[in-house]
Amino acid sequence: MLKVLVVDDQASVRTALEVLFDLYDIPVMVASTPEEALDIVAREDVGLVIQDMNFRREATSGTEGVELMRAIRGLDPDLPIVLMTAFTSLEMAVQLVKEGATDYIAKPWDDDKLIATARNLLRMRELGQENLRLTSQGLRARRELSVRHRLCGLIYQSAQMHEVVTLAVKVAPANVPVLVTGPNGSGKEKVAEIVQANSRRSDKAFVKVNSGGLHENLIDAELFGAEAGAFTGAVKTRVGRFEEADGGTLFLDEIGNLSQGAQAKLLRVLQTGEFQRLGSNVTRKVDLRLISATNVDLRRAIDEGSFREDLYFRLNVIEIAVPPLRDRPDDILPLMDHFLGEAARAEGIAVPRISDEAQNALLGHDWPGNVRELENRVKRALLVHKDALLRSEDLGLGGGNRASNAPRFGPEVTVGSDRSDQPNDPELSELRAALIEARGVVSRAAAQLGISRQALYRRMERLGIELERRPKTSSE
Repeated sequence: MLKVLVVDDQASVRTALEVLFDLYDIPVMVASTPEEALDIVAREDVGLVIQDMNFRREATSGTEGVELMRAIRGLDPDLPIVLMTAFTSLEMAVQLVKEGATDYIAKPWDDDKLIATARNLLRMRELGQENLRLTSQGLRARRELSVRHRLCGLIYQSAQMHEVVTLAVKVAPANVPVLVTGPNGSGKEKVAEIVQANSRRSDKAFVKVNSGGLHENLIDAELFGAEAGAFTGAVKTRVGRFEEADGGTLFLDEIGNLSQGAQAKLLRVLQTGEFQRLGSNVTRKVDLRLISATNVDLRRAIDEGSFREDLYFRLNVIEIAVPPLRDRPDDILPLMDHFLGEAARAEGIAVPRISDEAQNALLGHDWPGNVRELENRVKRALLVHKDALLRSEDLGLGGGNRASNAPRFGPEVTVGSDRSDQPNDPELSELRAALIEARGVVSRAAAQLGISRQALYRRMERLGIELERRPKTSSE
């Protein structure tokens, strides 16, 4: 059984915590020095460290406590660490979390809070040892989100995605279900992360589940948990995803692929907030924020009888629609730059330049695989390119590929009737030429003109300039 390790140089504190944990049947060990603590972590089955920040040699600075925390992280990066200190400033707490602490409790501590924290962290540690996937989707995901920007590293430049992000941040504080829709690879999970990171539950668990991958016979155990012996092979009690997400956020991806039976079970839990582990008659309640995502047209699925309408209305209090990459071309080149830089750093090589011809190919491609396809093509290009310049063939967009020959968003720029009688207007001609040169990509035209994208939009509106998507030819 996992044990709590208490590290404190004051005997009275160690004794008090030993008595407290013994009272609640939580196995505990103690250490009086950092050296002793590191020895115990290296050889014992420690599930949680509760350490003081100030030892006698560094009575007020907390330096030794930070060094101990770093050393423990070096031995076991996933071991939960709760810091105890008399210093209660918010700035110090934030800094310690950035250093890698799981939680922060000030002295004198609240017994109930400390026990609840210890039990939760021990449970998460046990789940992590039992199932690596649960760890990555639970504690590790939450820790990663806690140190990210509130937009979770999302790369975008288009007005379309700005609307998506604005809506996500706006609805995040409300404790209502959110349904994220859009094609595969468009960034639905990233939008879900943004909602969670800006919510009131941002410091709680964020549990991700691929609903479409749940087998009908295992959905109860996966979502709601199972007692030992509930079915063949169930040798340990298993905590389900709903219980793991209690107090936090549960993200159900590919919700449109759930079977009818699974939909009924999910609806029942959403209606009551109650469930039972498989093999148990104990009713449990959960308090969580639900975010779901799908690439399926759920309204059409309802009409076809494959998705429950009552479940749809439970899930879809707020809908955030993520557009496909082909409908937001302003995002293509910034995403390309980001993925290229990441891939180059991973390979330990210099970031190559990308040719104008390759950029045009990227802007012209239809992107059926959306952002995920773009990332894969950039990685491919970095592996196969021959010199310091990336070309369309390196991206797999050369030869007979439509993308290397013509852009989807073509250079055709029409002028509204209010200015069509002034074809020689210098400002009109300048903007039209810039848009044609940029193949209709507003951000590139704005950069060429030395103005912001918003300013260019305003000038286009004033001059009656409209962009029209180039119609497909019969060969496309």
